[in-house]
Amino acid sequence: MKKLLCSAVLAALSLSAHADYSQHPRATELLHQLKTGFAFSDSDLNNVRSALTAAQKLPQLVQQEQKAPERVETWTQYSQRIDTSRIQDGAKLLQTHQSWFARAESEYGVPPAVIAGILGIETRYGRITGSVRVLDALATQGFDHPTRSPFFFSELTQFFVFCRDFGFKPASPKGSYAGAMGAAQFMPSNYRRLAVDFDGDGHRDLWTLPDAIGSIGHYLNEYDRKRAWQRGQPLVTRARINGAVDASIPLNPRAVTHTMGDLRKLGITGEAELPENLAVALLDLTLDGGAHEYWLAFPNFFAVMSYNPRVYYAMAVTQLAQRIHDAHAQALGAPH
Repeated sequence: MKKLLCSAVLAALSLSAHADYSQHPRATELLHQLKTGFAFSDSDLNNVRSALTAAQKLPQLVQQEQKAPERVETWTQYSQRIDTSRIQDGAKLLQTHQSWFARAESEYGVPPAVIAGILGIETRYGRITGSVRVLDALATQGFDHPTRSPFFFSELTQFFVFCRDFGFKPASPKGSYAGAMGAAQFMPSNYRRLAVDFDGDGHRDLWTLPDAIGSIGHYLNEYDRKRAWQRGQPLVTRARINGAVDASIPLNPRAVTHTMGDLRKLGITGEAELPENLAVALLDLTLDGGAHEYWLAFPNFFAVMSYNPRVYYAMAVTQLAQRIHDAHAQALGAPH
C-alpha cells in the first residue's frame, strides 16, 4: 500500500514542476524581443524574469494540445457537443443579450446564432473559460513543445505585452491548456489585436459577454481579410455525390477550391440548386464505423475555420448555430 501511495504522489508531482524558465536558453531571446520590439523598461523586464522564475512546467498540457478532440475524434464523437443544453442555453443567450448580438450583426454582418455557436463550443457561453494559469500554459508550450514551440513562444511574448498593457500580473489570468483567454478564448496576440470594448466601459474584457460578442464579430472580419465574413452568405449545405469522389478534389481544405460548376461536372451537387460560379469546397466527415458524410462548404465556413483551423470544430459551430437559431425562432413563434 505504501508503494502504491508513493507512486501516486510521484505521478501527481510529475504533472507540475517548478521550472525556473528564467534560466532557459531562450529566455534571453524573449527578453530581447520585449525590450527591442515592445519597449519594455528595465522594471518591466524584471517583472518578466520574476514571472518566468515562478512559472510551473505542466507537461500534460502538451499532451492535451497534441490530442485535442478535433484532431483525434470522429465526427460522430465530436458532434456530441451539439447537445440539448448547449442548444437551449444558446437560444436563451440570444434573448438575454439580444441588443449586443443585434449590434454585432449590424456592425460586422455575423448572425447572432453564429457568434453564440462559437461561444457555446468554446466555453459554454462563458461558464468554462479555463482554470490553467496562462503563464504556465504558454511557458510550458513555448519552451518545451516538441513541434509547435515557435507559435507558443510568440504567444508567450505577446502574453507579457498583454499583461503590461492591460494591467494584469502575469500569474493572474487563467485560461485553456493552450493559453486562450476569456469567454471568446482569444490567444494573447489576438486579444491585443482584435478584442473590442463593445460595452464602452473603457476595458476590452473578454471575460464579459458583451465584449466577447463584439470581439468575435470583429475577429471573423479582421483576422484574415482573405477569409473575412461575407454578410448574408451561407456556411454549408449537404453534398450529393454521384458515384465515388473524384481523386482530384481536395477534401477538408482551409479555403474554397472550386466553383459549383466545377464540382457539378465531377458529379457533385448540393441539396438545393446552387449558382455555377459559387465558390465551394468539399468536406468529408468521418463517422464511427468508417462511414462518411459529405458537405459543401462556402467562404463563411472558412471564416469560422480562421477561429480554429479544424473542420470538425467549424462544423460543430455551424450546426450548433443552426440549432440555436431554430430553437430561438421557435421560442419566439417565428418561422425558422
